[in-house]
Amino acid sequence: MMTARDWVAGARPRTLWTAVSAVAVGTAAAAAAGGFRLEPALVALGVGLALQIASNYANDYADGVRGTDLNRLGPERLVASGRATPSQVKRAAFWAFGIGAVLGLYLVLISGQWWLLAVGALAMVAAWTYTASAKPYGYSGWGEVSVLFFFGPVAVLGTMLTQAGTVTWWAVVASVAVGLWAVAMLMINNIRDLEGDQLAGKRTLAVQLGNSRVRNLFALVVVTPLVLALAVAVPHPWVLLTWVTAAPAVFIAVAMRMGPRGIALRPFFSGVSAVGLVFGLLLAVGLAL
Repeated sequence: MMTARDWVAGARPRTLWTAVSAVAVGTAAAAAAGGFRLEPALVALGVGLALQIASNYANDYADGVRGTDLNRLGPERLVASGRATPSQVKRAAFWAFGIGAVLGLYLVLISGQWWLLAVGALAMVAAWTYTASAKPYGYSGWGEVSVLFFFGPVAVLGTMLTQAGTVTWWAVVASVAVGLWAVAMLMINNIRDLEGDQLAGKRTLAVQLGNSRVRNLFALVVVTPLVLALAVAVPHPWVLLTWVTAAPAVFIAVAMRMGPRGIALRPFFSGVSAVGLVFGLLLAVGLAL
């Protein structure tokens, strides 16, 4: 029988920092532009968390039904482990999508940015079709592009726009930096499950590039945010606070290129989550200051 702890684990709480980081940076960008508003900020956070959870449940459902989770090395999923039926997890995903839609509608209402309804609808479609469509784009190597777009520019700039009513060039650069850390988290999973995904016919970017090249790309992904922060620091010098994460970011990049596999990659997930969150929060603090 499913317990509350099982549902919480299925929501993958260790991934939710991506939504927190994006909304924090978007809110700080709005403050830097003279347009901070608390209510839209909190609602945007609710939207981000709801859609992230919905995406996680949808992924659990789809991969479980297809059997692609049977060869994975990461934590057990609800459907693949038999702890929940596919219909239960699918229903949970729809509930989370519904909550996100209601909050998104309210966010549009209080901000007056009605065209963001289309962006929200696109985000929900992307979350579902990542693995749950007839031809999931996550199985053909486009997952990283989607994560960069939705957890970077869409989340950060959408948050800023609903508060300040404007978007700046330095916010665009900051949004890409935030999105790259979310990409790094996805890449660790795909590098870890590379062999299992090959057996399941899941053509992730890691499978297409191969073990060596995808690790090189990962290293580039985790150090590029530091370079982007330098650009943002031109009008906002306090953003240089993000360089506190330089040493751990470089360490993660170098260690990944050394070729750890399987369960040896578990610390990388925790490391990227911690460094990515700290980077995002320091970027937010730098913008706010």
